Amino acid sequence: MNIECECMNRDDFSNFDLNSLIRDNILKIDPYLSAREEYSYQEKNSIFLDANENSFGAPLSFSNSYNRYPDPLQKELKRKISEIKKISSSKIFLGNGSDEIIDLIYRIFSRPNTDNVIIFPPTYGMYEVSGKIHGVDIVKVFLTEEEYQLNLKKIKNSINPYSRIIFICSPNNPTGNDIKKEDIENIIKQFTGIVVLDEAYIDFSEKESFSLEIEKYPNLIILQTLSKSWGLAGLRIGIAISSEKIIQWMNKVKFPYNVSQISQKIAIQALNNKDLFFYHLKNILSERKYMEDSLKKIPIIDKVYPSSSNFILVKISFSSKNLYQHLVNKNIIVRDRSKIILCNECLRITVGTHEENEYLIDQIKKYSEKCSKYKE
Repeated sequence: MNIECECMNRDDFSNFDLNSLIRDNILKIDPYLSAREEYSYQEKNSIFLDANENSFGAPLSFSNSYNRYPDPLQKELKRKISEIKKISSSKIFLGNGSDEIIDLIYRIFSRPNTDNVIIFPPTYGMYEVSGKIHGVDIVKVFLTEEEYQLNLKKIKNSINPYSRIIFICSPNNPTGNDIKKEDIENIIKQFTGIVVLDEAYIDFSEKESFSLEIEKYPNLIILQTLSKSWGLAGLRIGIAISSEKIIQWMNKVKFPYNVSQISQKIAIQALNNKDLFFYHLKNILSERKYMEDSLKKIPIIDKVYPSSSNFILVKISFSSKNLYQHLVNKNIIVRDRSKIILCNECLRITVGTHEENEYLIDQIKKYSEKCSKYKE
């Protein structure tokens, strides 16, 4: 099924005009440039007198390196990510978490009080929050029930000439499933605006990342992160992978020093330890299987949805709210998603350590037994 509107129906991207999608004020912007962006330099041999830093250093006994602003383009960190993901550094943008990148996409490509973006609930909440902050209409096309897949027919009917951005999350949050690759490809090929594919959980999936095909799609922006599989949520490092032209616009619009020096430094150290990364990833996948198998055996669990992420969505047959409160009382914090469309009576549970998962399963079993006695 092809997705069409009056400006669509193309088989290739030869006529794709990126500038036509960018806000007029952004096209005219004169970006802020630091001296360290304007001129190449050898860091070890340079005397920095350009940024009004404290040349005598910080009042820290353990380090005297944080008195300087961080590399505004995160060149060393990008080189390391480029090496791991086998993507040119010129196609990588780093943000203060993926939320900053989502905000940038709105700022660059959508016009307040004019344009709309399309999202597919249930999905990551910041797509909608950021859109409302920017005064952009949010068009919701719900995923299909039970399978949580794209409804191409409804998407086709929702697109109009003011549709500028489509957000797709795969593996999807909070449902945990992969979106069908052929459906994602259909949208990328047929939609004349920007397609944002959020792959925050891609390392937990058996599916390949679309980043390996980024050269084919000039309208595609892929979001990834170091927060999930790399375990660096506290550093706030989001990744955008796209064409060089789109990355250049992101660099023009972003704040000058958006990723801190300590975040860049620690991230590089982590990325150099791939063996430990794969060891943790293997454990997470093993624990996910243990949780899925264990939860399916508990009577109160109505359904365990298939997951390609580091969390599991479960449907509760009795009361998700009551189970949620029971777990809170036992110092276990999960996410109650029951108020979200298509997630009625559902909890989202992150995969923990084996000890944490055993304790969780034990507490759900005890609650299930209590419910059985109550019904009797």
